[in-house]
Amino acid sequence: MATPPRKTASDFDPEVLKLFDQYVHGVIDRRGFLSGAARFAVGATTAAGLLAALSPQFAAAQQIKPDDKRLDAKHIEFDSPQGYGKGRGYLVRPAKARGPLPTVLVIHENRGLNPHIEDVTRRLALENYIAFAPDALFPLGGYPGDEDKARAEFAKLDQAKTRQDLLAAARMLKSVDGGNGRLGVIGFCYGGGMSNFLATQLPDLAAAAPFYGPAPAVEDVSKIKARMLVVLAANDERVNAGWPAYEEALKKAGVRYELYQPAGTQHGFHNDTTPRYDEAAAKEAWKRSLALFEETLREKSGAGKRAG
Repeated sequence: MATPPRKTASDFDPEVLKLFDQYVHGVIDRRGFLSGAARFAVGATTAAGLLAALSPQFAAAQQIKPDDKRLDAKHIEFDSPQGYGKGRGYLVRPAKARGPLPTVLVIHENRGLNPHIEDVTRRLALENYIAFAPDALFPLGGYPGDEDKARAEFAKLDQAKTRQDLLAAARMLKSVDGGNGRLGVIGFCYGGGMSNFLATQLPDLAAAAPFYGPAPAVEDVSKIKARMLVVLAANDERVNAGWPAYEEALKKAGVRYELYQPAGTQHGFHNDTTPRYDEAAAKEAWKRSLALFEETLREKSGAGKRAG
């Protein structure tokens, strides 16, 4: 039997996509989504069916298996005395690394360290980086294996402590064994906002690639020393509303930045586990992120090639 074609954002009414965005970001609950989406349910497709179609399919989208022999992957804990005390995350490096490698912090969305972000972390390691993805939900038991439960737990976090945990993760990674002392960060949605935040807090951060994340406090933008690749979706009113003031502050502070905002894209377009995924835009955003890290994190004589 032929596999049905994968659904894309164009298969859904824009209002359904807007409801889904509100749902995943806690503006409305599951019942609110189902109620709002009911009027768009046609034929055999129910509101619950629309939600299922929009929800992540981790196994189908996985690009690199957790036990890939080209990689050395493990979960480790780190100290965070100003945060929750202890943090935990997923550390991945090439199995046959030669010489010190640059490091990249990977920050998840508002569901904790789920299988998709672990897969993204492995993708970075295959590009010859030491990549580390902290799990902000670790103090509450870690990613629970269910996206709805993860969102509910995430809302219980003390964000002041969580920010300190992420700062501690960045500092740990910058000095990790086998690293070259140069640090970059990439994050998605909530993680994009935290990437912006870290750029204002870490003067030795070399590069940041925030994907459709909320802007940092405008008064802190002048503290940014990193090169920035700001990735925004075209259809993302909630996040994009903060961009004009953020861009003005970046220009005023003389921060080196690039904006990539591909036409027709939805919030979350890099996430290949959901129909909001836009393959062409995601590949280009990833290509630009890797180029940024290559330019800012590599030793001049240590241009790395993909782990094989």
